[in-house]
Amino acid sequence: MNDRSKGFCRRTFLVGAVGATVPVLMRVAAGSWRAGLQPDLRILVDPSDLAWKTRAPDQFRAGFRTSKGDFVIEVHRDWAPFGADRFYSLVRNGFYDDQRFTRVVAGYIVQFGIHGNPKVTAAWKSQTIPDDPARQSNTLGSVAFAMTGPNTRSTQVYINLGDNSRLDSQGFAVFGKVSAGMANVEQIYSGYGENAGGGMRAGKQGPIESGGNEYLQREFPKLDYIIRARILD
Repeated sequence: MNDRSKGFCRRTFLVGAVGATVPVLMRVAAGSWRAGLQPDLRILVDPSDLAWKTRAPDQFRAGFRTSKGDFVIEVHRDWAPFGADRFYSLVRNGFYDDQRFTRVVAGYIVQFGIHGNPKVTAAWKSQTIPDDPARQSNTLGSVAFAMTGPNTRSTQVYINLGDNSRLDSQGFAVFGKVSAGMANVEQIYSGYGENAGGGMRAGKQGPIESGGNEYLQREFPKLDYIIRARILD
């Protein structure tokens, strides 16, 4: 565990928002793990566990501590209920901890959601959720699930780095937005572009799925990563 992650759940969570530092009190929601402990692998490899069935609050914030600094995603359940519920459960149960940003295209998107442990990835690959209508636009800072077609959203999420409203008509349903720390998101390493696995529709993510973080560290050592993600409130 990186030293920056120690005490993450019990101290002030600092995020850079448009060049400013914004203090946000970190509060850990009740979940299947306790503050300071690693996520429970037994739960991560079992999508049928009741820990994944919790309905998301109508509005909540998820804090991300990364190798490029912190950011916060504000989620509105009425924008995309199925997406919000899935994202809430994934963050709440530590799914995104120690995970690489595998697809970063400057001016387009930052994408993550393939677990660093191949066993967890295999367990979730077919765990899709129904589509939500696209009620919000894919504008700068908005967040949505990646997909390959109807009803194929699972665990991969992207943050828009520009105005990608052309994605609205393709059914990419925004469920939240970066409310603090967008400047840090924009600094996430983009040198590999699509070469580190590309998007779901490109069909080139097999090596990541089977090799996990070990493969990514060996082949793409400059990728930035999530240290820890937690529900703030």
